[in-house]
Amino acid sequence: MSSNERVEQPIKFAYWVPNVSGGLVISKIPQRTSWDLDYNIKLAQIAERAGFEYALSQIRFTAGYGADNQHEPVSFSQALLAATERLKLIAALLPGPWNPAVAAKQIATISHLSNARVAVNIVSGWFRGEFAAIGEPWLDHDERYRRSEEFIRALRGIWTEESFTFRGDFYRFNNYSLKPKPLAPLPEIFQGGSSRAARDMASRVSDWYFTNGNSVDGIKKQVDDIQAKAAANRHSVKIGVNAFSIARKTEKEAQEVLAEILKHADPEAVKGFHHEVQNAGNASPEREGNWAKSTFEDLVQYNDGFKTNLIGTPQQIAERILALKQVGVNLILLGFLHFQEEVEHFGKHVIPLVRELEAAKKPVRAYA
Repeated sequence: MSSNERVEQPIKFAYWVPNVSGGLVISKIPQRTSWDLDYNIKLAQIAERAGFEYALSQIRFTAGYGADNQHEPVSFSQALLAATERLKLIAALLPGPWNPAVAAKQIATISHLSNARVAVNIVSGWFRGEFAAIGEPWLDHDERYRRSEEFIRALRGIWTEESFTFRGDFYRFNNYSLKPKPLAPLPEIFQGGSSRAARDMASRVSDWYFTNGNSVDGIKKQVDDIQAKAAANRHSVKIGVNAFSIARKTEKEAQEVLAEILKHADPEAVKGFHHEVQNAGNASPEREGNWAKSTFEDLVQYNDGFKTNLIGTPQQIAERILALKQVGVNLILLGFLHFQEEVEHFGKHVIPLVRELEAAKKPVRAYA
């Protein structure tokens, strides 16, 4: 797909499934968000009506940083798929705990149960303590991405080849035949990361690349780098960006909500998260991985969502989304403070403005 074709396509919207307790901020501010199934089923149905196309179920194995409880993402995604009709669920998978043969079979079955509405997000790993807790070896930064790339190649091979053979450093298959295959279209493969290894992997094997929140200029540099490499590899990859949205009638109101989130931040939890993710981000050879340059305030939202600055009036947010689209972003992955109410509000007041701006086809000035 050319850059012009990417710009012409309507930008897509996804939300973080709160299948992990504590919401999407490391803050003790009151939140009307719950991690239980009933809340999430209603949320998924609201999101589907609101114009969201995807929902991403999170992967966590152990408590920490304000997340004391965690539902497993594959089975949780299946429950949400059963309660919806159009929404696509992206289930996070962590190589190491998951074997690609098991994952391929799980997802193929869910593809049949959901009429091909399941996708996967391959998480290379950032939480070293979690790996230690469950007895999984902790690989060096770039080794984790090498393993993830083999995992993706194995998934795609199992799903597409009648008899799959693979000889990798981490996974091996001998004439493996999976039946039934997933329904068409095949489950999309997402991955995250901001490091050179993450971008290079995306340019070779992934359908979608998720990056942490950032400014338009920061996102543009990543997009340009990935797309140039993907073109050289004769590969096509789309871009998703993390953001935390606070849409209010006035910019002042929205900024006041942000200030309250930061005011009630849990200092010990944020510092612990900061230590863990800075180790992960700085572990890349170029020291440019996720969170490598994140401040305390940035990390109150797990994936630098405040940096994307979708905080203000619906019009401001819509214009900022268009500015991201114009530098090559295809999808916005959103977190909210009060999910059910704010997803519905976003669908009523922001998405229609985005569609109007897309239809007008007028350049939107990037924001600071």
